[in-house]
Amino acid sequence: MKTMTCKQLGGACNQEFHADTFEEIAEMSKTHGVEMYKKGDRAHLQAMNEMQVLMQNPEAMQGWFENKRKEFESLPEKE
Repeated sequence: MKTMTCKQLGGACNQEFHADTFEEIAEMSKTHGVEMYKKGDRAHLQAMNEMQVLMQNPEAMQGWFENKRKEFESLPEKE
C-alpha cells in the first residue's frame, strides 16, 4: 500500500490517501475533491480551477497524469 496527499495529487490539503494502485488513489482524490467542492472550500476550488486550465491541453494533462503515476510507483510500500 502506498500513500499520497491531496497536495501531491494537485489538491490543496494534506489529507492522505492510501491505495495499492494509482487508479485507486486517483479515484480517492477525485471523491475528496467532490466533497470539498460541495463544501465550497476555497483552497480546493482554486486547485480545481488550476486543474481545469491544465485539462484544456490534453497533452499537458496526459503528461501531468503520467508524472503523478511515476511518483506513485516510486513511493515505498507501507503496511
